[in-house]
Amino acid sequence: MSQPKPKPIDSAEVPALALETMKRAKFPVLATCEGDQARARPVSPVRTDDFVVYVANLRRYGKTQELAANSKAELCYMDDEHNQVRITATAEIVTDRPLLEEIWNASPLLRAYLGSLENPELIIYRFTPNRVRYMREWALEYFEVPLTAS
Repeated sequence: MSQPKPKPIDSAEVPALALETMKRAKFPVLATCEGDQARARPVSPVRTDDFVVYVANLRRYGKTQELAANSKAELCYMDDEHNQVRITATAEIVTDRPLLEEIWNASPLLRAYLGSLENPELIIYRFTPNRVRYMREWALEYFEVPLTAS
């Protein structure tokens, strides 16, 4: 069997390709650390602003303690064509009330399950990227996505 030949990528297209992959993939896998053990699980972002990803969480979940102990994390998106976006990020809890209200109002699922923005179980994490990489299926090479100052 011959080796697949990926289409060439113009570096100027990388940010748009990465954002499109994220849009198609929808549900990234979040990697955190519990002590010296890596942990990964699919998550459902409640908002994305380019490569900044917001994830809702419950205080009782394992990732709450993991992120409190080590806020470094990685999100990996992979679409149906096996294109990947890897976001190396730092997690922080969102406390900005207007932003929390925007996220709450835009998410019928949060409202249905948690009933109130004041639910003490609710945490919204903001994952701010330090590094973003994109790989097209079969390319076997990551392209750095430039991060712009927001």
